[in-house]
Amino acid sequence: MAKAAGVSAMTVSNVINDHPNVRRATREKVLEAMARLDYRVNVAARNLSKGRTGTIGLAVPQVNSPYYSRLAATIITAAERHNLRVSIEQTGASRENELAALSLSRNRLYDGLILSAAGLGPADAERLKVDHPVVVLGERIFGGPVDHVAMPNVEAAEAATRHLIERGCRRIAILCGPVEEVDVSSLRLAGYRQALDKAGLPADPALIQTVERPDMREGVERAREMVDSGLDFDGLFCVNDSAAMGALRGLVSAGVRVPDQVKVIGFDNVTESEFLVPSLSTVDPDHDTMAERAVDLLIRRIEETEPGAEHEEFVSPFSVVIRESTGG
Repeated sequence: MAKAAGVSAMTVSNVINDHPNVRRATREKVLEAMARLDYRVNVAARNLSKGRTGTIGLAVPQVNSPYYSRLAATIITAAERHNLRVSIEQTGASRENELAALSLSRNRLYDGLILSAAGLGPADAERLKVDHPVVVLGERIFGGPVDHVAMPNVEAAEAATRHLIERGCRRIAILCGPVEEVDVSSLRLAGYRQALDKAGLPADPALIQTVERPDMREGVERAREMVDSGLDFDGLFCVNDSAAMGALRGLVSAGVRVPDQVKVIGFDNVTESEFLVPSLSTVDPDHDTMAERAVDLLIRRIEETEPGAEHEEFVSPFSVVIRESTGG
């Protein structure tokens, strides 16, 4: 290539690697020679020479849920900007499968792994000490030996509940999953309680509705049960949009008008939430920022020559998106 373009081999390398200190005329001459000779960069060979594959792993609990499918899409987009490909695994929120993803990611030729942890807990922190780069997404690991990207669950849930209070709700229910030591449901329940306490509203235990899995089907069924049982509530905060979308359907099928009789808000701002009737008010946890940060942290670990830099805890910003389900 250097001979065909009449330049040095180093200049060709600088053009291929998009080095800024190459004159425009020289760059065009090299690119023209590459096109004329139909030259293609052998990315696999280049990566192998660096001891890399150009692929990162992403392990999520479910690939078919609205939240995790959007998360995967944003991480793929962020990785593409760094010329990285993403291989996706489904763990089913199982601790064993998440540990397997951690231990096998090197064997699967990933340069690093982004793990959305749902089954692992604080007691598993030592298991995160692996010999390859890992970034954890989620709320189950605190103070572990890896970089951690999380949502502001307590603050955002408080803001969502406060929005219902500001819209006139006084009997606000919450629909969440089983409350464990540290997980999404427990953190968002804490935020819900904080909002009620600051507003001087009683925290009626009957308004805390827990289901095995906060998804659309459970949301439909529990919303109907709440109405059929005669539970008095005028607001409903669901810990994710999947449960909220199901709850909207359940309320409407039970003859409850949303937002006139019950106002509903979710969490995650999945794409579908905007197109419901009524459209769903929700918390937007800034998926793009979370994805960018997770990929950037992983790349930093992949490229570091002397491992040992202090691990980072990053909490994403958020906003409350007001739509028709709360009278927006």
